[in-house]
Amino acid sequence: MSNESKKEIRNSVLTRLSEAIQQSEPQHEETLGERLAKAGVTRRSFMKYCAGMASIMAIPASMVPKLAEAALLAPLTSVVYLSFQECTGCLESLVNVFPNTQYKTNSIENILLTALSLDYSETLMAPSGTQAELSRAQAIAKKNYVLVVDGAIPDDKAGAGFFIQSGKTGLQQLKAAATNAAAVVSVGTCASFGGLPAAKGPADLINPGNLRGVSPTRAISIKAALKSFGGTYATKPVINVSGCPPIAEVIAGTLVYWILNKKAPSLDSNLRPKMFYGETVHDECYRKEFLEHGQFVRSFDDAGARAGHCLLMMGCKGPTTHNACTTLKWNQGIGFPMEAGHGCLGCSEPDFWDKKSIDAQGIVGVGFYNHLDPATVDD
Repeated sequence: MSNESKKEIRNSVLTRLSEAIQQSEPQHEETLGERLAKAGVTRRSFMKYCAGMASIMAIPASMVPKLAEAALLAPLTSVVYLSFQECTGCLESLVNVFPNTQYKTNSIENILLTALSLDYSETLMAPSGTQAELSRAQAIAKKNYVLVVDGAIPDDKAGAGFFIQSGKTGLQQLKAAATNAAAVVSVGTCASFGGLPAAKGPADLINPGNLRGVSPTRAISIKAALKSFGGTYATKPVINVSGCPPIAEVIAGTLVYWILNKKAPSLDSNLRPKMFYGETVHDECYRKEFLEHGQFVRSFDDAGARAGHCLLMMGCKGPTTHNACTTLKWNQGIGFPMEAGHGCLGCSEPDFWDKKSIDAQGIVGVGFYNHLDPATVDD
């Protein structure tokens, strides 16, 4: 064998050995800052984003540099997104924060998709079928990812077929996905409290003799499902981001808080972040002053409606609804339902589809336009 051939073999062996060593060494975990730089996001744009998020979460302006530094150095957070009995409205709310007509490097959806490693999402991912199932299996085999779930889940222990995917019920899929999750974020009222799928409905149509009725699929919240599994599942950290759908910035702010702190923010009794659900919609509504003077809208488009009077008598549930609608507002801060002349439906509260209220004749009943008892409203 010639010296030239020996040299080629030696170089080939050394190259392969070097590759093997590199593969055996711990791989550098890409940080958010590195991925943002690759995506062309400037530091100025990111600082503006951090300032906005700090404002949303009531963080002092002096803390913005530390917020940005912590975010830039944080490793990417793996996210597994599951959907059950839902309408996709929650995911639509999140990804359509800004118009799709113009690409913006400092938009919330771009920051989130860059800051997070979205390892599985049936709606957004390209793979389908067997390849999608493989992606999910690989994603949930990891540790300490955030499991985001939208939609209620059928209490289908018998496997009756209310939700079957790849031969597994929704409960089985949730249990498998929650096993290695660091936290579970229930996005939307359906996931948080059961929502529309858990609405009881007319007793005589669904379950004669049962005055409360019963959901056809016996839909339950994600927290209730985890509790039914027992063990560590029952104590798994759960954050409810309720709303039908939730405000995009509320979803984003909750995820960003977890990315930076690796723990849930302070939660209320319904497991909702207090920074977004700490006050009622009524607290900051500009129509509140009219309630204080007893000036109400009595029918849509009457003189009171045109003057912007309080919508309580039209069924507004603002006084009993905890959400950030009147502070963050909707559609990039443009407005909220009461500004458009319609009362709050109370969509971020438990059982809002079945919420009892009192109508104009003093009769208690279920319905969006049956109003709350004015005597019980704190003005």
